[in-house]
Amino acid sequence: MRPPYDITPKILQLVSSISEKIGEANTLFLDKQSPQLRKQNKIKTIHSSLQIEGNTLSEDQITALIENKRIIGPQKDITEVLNAIEVYENLNAYKSSSEKSFLSAHATLMEELIDQYGCYRTRGVGVVKGSQVAHLAPPASNVPGLMKDLFQYLKNDNELALIKSCVFHYEMEFIHPFMDGNGRMGRLWQTIILKEKYAVFEFLPFETLISQTQDEYYQSLSASDKSGNSTIFIEYMLRIIDASLANLLNVNSQTLTSEQRIAHFISLGKIKFSRKDYMDVFKTISSATASRDLKKAVESSFILAEGKGNQMRYFVK
Repeated sequence: MRPPYDITPKILQLVSSISEKIGEANTLFLDKQSPQLRKQNKIKTIHSSLQIEGNTLSEDQITALIENKRIIGPQKDITEVLNAIEVYENLNAYKSSSEKSFLSAHATLMEELIDQYGCYRTRGVGVVKGSQVAHLAPPASNVPGLMKDLFQYLKNDNELALIKSCVFHYEMEFIHPFMDGNGRMGRLWQTIILKEKYAVFEFLPFETLISQTQDEYYQSLSASDKSGNSTIFIEYMLRIIDASLANLLNVNSQTLTSEQRIAHFISLGKIKFSRKDYMDVFKTISSATASRDLKKAVESSFILAEGKGNQMRYFVK
C-alpha cells in the first residue's frame, strides 16, 4: 500500500525543475567529477548531516580523519565521523530496497555509539523538542511490520524515485525504527534511493542545505505529522534538492573550459541561437565570457555567425 501524500502543483513544478537540472548535470559533469571534488562533497555531506545531530567537528577536522590523521576532539564526535566516512565511502554496497542493507548501514553508522545498532528498537521512543514531546513514535512491536511495508513500497516501479525518496525519508522518521540514528539514516537512505536512479546524487551534498534550514526541516516533518501525510515534507525536500542541484551547476559551470561549454551547448540540439540563449544555459558566466566562447567557436569552425552586435546570430554547422 502506498503511504499517503498528494501531488500538488508545487510538487509537479519542482519535479520538472529537478529533472531538467539532472539532465544538465549528467551531460556536463558526470564524467568530469574530479576525485578532489567528490572528496569535498563527501566531507560537506558528512559534516552537515552530523552537525544536525549536534556533532561539533569542523570540515577541516573531518578532512583530517579521512586522510587518517589524528585530531583532538570529543571521542563520541570522532567515532560518529569515522563511522559516517566508512558508510559514505561504500555507498555502492547498499541496495535501497533491501531491509538487510538498511540495517547493515545503521550498524556501521552507529557502532560504539549506542547499545542496539543494526537492529530495530525494542521499546517506545519519542522525539523531544525543548520541554515538549514533538513526536511519539509507533509502539516498538509495530516497527518490523511498518518497515517491511515501507521497503515493499520502495519496490514499486510506478513511483517516481524523486517522490519515493522523500516519502521514505518522512515515513522512516515517523516510524523512528531505531533508538538513535534515525535522522542521519533518513538522509543517507534518501541519497541511496536517488543515487540508484541518478548517479549525480552520489556527489550532491543536499544535507548542507538541510543543515542551513534546520528549523524548516523539523517544521515540515511536524506539519506532515499533523496533516497525516507526507505532502508538506515532500515539497520541502524537493525544494532542497532543486536548490542543491542549482548550486552544483553554478559552481561547476564556472570551472568548465570554453570548449566544454560549447560542446554541451551544441549537444542540446539548437540550430540557431543568440548570445542570450547561450547565457541562459550557462547562467553564471559573464557576457564577456560568453562572447569569447562564441568567438572562439566561430574561429574553430564549430559554429557559424551572422549579423553584428545585438543582432548577431549563431548557427550550428
